[in-house]
Amino acid sequence: MITKELLARYEPTIGIECHVQLKTRTKLFSGADNDAREAEPNTTVSPICFGLPGTLPVLNREAVTMAIRAGIALQAEVAPVSSFDRKHYFYPDLPKGYQITQLERPTIGQGKVDVPFGDGSFTVRITRAHIEEDAGKLTHPEGADYSLVDLNRAGTPLIEIVSEADMHSAAQAKAYVQELYLLMKYADVTEGNLYYGNMRFDVNISVAQKGATKWGTRVEVKNLNSFRSVERAVEYETARQIELIEKGQPVAQETRGWNDAAQKTTAQRSKENAHDYRYFPDPDIPPVEIDPAQVAAIREAISDTLPWTLRTKLEEAGIRQEVAENLLLADAELNVGYVRTVLAIHATHGAEPATFAAHFLVNRDMKVRRDAGDGEQGAVPSAVQFADVHALLKSNKLSSNNADTLLFALQAEPDATAQSLAEQHHLLQESDAGVLDAIIADVLADPASQKAVTDVKAGEQKAIGFLVGQVMKRSGGKVNPALVNQALRRHLS
Repeated sequence: MITKELLARYEPTIGIECHVQLKTRTKLFSGADNDAREAEPNTTVSPICFGLPGTLPVLNREAVTMAIRAGIALQAEVAPVSSFDRKHYFYPDLPKGYQITQLERPTIGQGKVDVPFGDGSFTVRITRAHIEEDAGKLTHPEGADYSLVDLNRAGTPLIEIVSEADMHSAAQAKAYVQELYLLMKYADVTEGNLYYGNMRFDVNISVAQKGATKWGTRVEVKNLNSFRSVERAVEYETARQIELIEKGQPVAQETRGWNDAAQKTTAQRSKENAHDYRYFPDPDIPPVEIDPAQVAAIREAISDTLPWTLRTKLEEAGIRQEVAENLLLADAELNVGYVRTVLAIHATHGAEPATFAAHFLVNRDMKVRRDAGDGEQGAVPSAVQFADVHALLKSNKLSSNNADTLLFALQAEPDATAQSLAEQHHLLQESDAGVLDAIIADVLADPASQKAVTDVKAGEQKAIGFLVGQVMKRSGGKVNPALVNQALRRHLS
């Protein structure tokens, strides 16, 4: 059994390769549609996808532009000259017998990712990131003794981001892939839909005793497609390898898969020797020359939209770190402009309305959108609408619950004003002190209230809740509970 004490004696060393599907309209070397999410098998294809004789690849210019954006987000070198190579292997989902990728001269060189972690951060070095085409996929009909080949995915443009082994815990691995996701989303290079495999993670893990000068045997866990699965796979694999080491058994160098239902890794194939892919330069694709001026222009265009810049702006707006991270993640996932709205509110109306909006978006709107699949929800209210709702709340014209109700209503009617919609839906609270005093006087005179009145005067402060409820009931819920509480105490004193 793996105890906490035993885990504390060992340390995993983790490196991650991430395949990012670029959001180009067409594939990397052909004009076939790059969006096959709902397509029938073998329908978003071209002769190039099938590797038919006489077909020639033509490089997608937009894929190179997106790779430059990704390189800037990775704080990496963008090569002035890069080239493509052929990686040879034989598998049914690769009809031409080789994959076009980059080996000797990748477009993106060394870089780094600064990863927020707890109250600080850590840095993961990027070895390289190269452009390559995806292969097709095999499907295995249940109960059948054959497999089917679907080439819809063949030729999809990818960048493969290779990290150094700079992570040493499951939590760090999860934080890194989450930050990588944010970088690629805010650099606007991928749809980032993890369900459809727009980003896939291969995690390399080795375990050794702390202080050891040599790493343990490396095991690769392939094709993880969520932050949680990366974390759980590292946790499981670390414990599995420690158990083998403690029993004096060798850790096999192999590729393993992640069984999410069983929450465990399973062996797929051994990797005792490196494969000889017989790389050589692709003779059909000329070298790619990138003008440094183009890189500089892209860097200037996206610098204000990347996560590290947005975090600084949210901090300046008074947004707590945890709330800011939730905003960034939700905005990347749901594409609804959370961060942009909060920053616009801060710029025009100040920190307090911005904080109010951030908490509504994180605690209410984000949950509702996720539960509904985002399909039935309206746009985020504008900065002006948020500021107006906050002003109504501060002036005690709205309860906090009614403020939420009003904000959701504004999503459905984006051209309405907060005041008009609040009146239309009867959400405004009674703020006339004379009206409130009259209602309180009636409640305090009611024989049913006398026990609560006596208890409050005797020091039983909880009893005031009954009186607040009676006032709310008589007002039809149109008075502010906090104001009622204050006014009752004033009357009773």
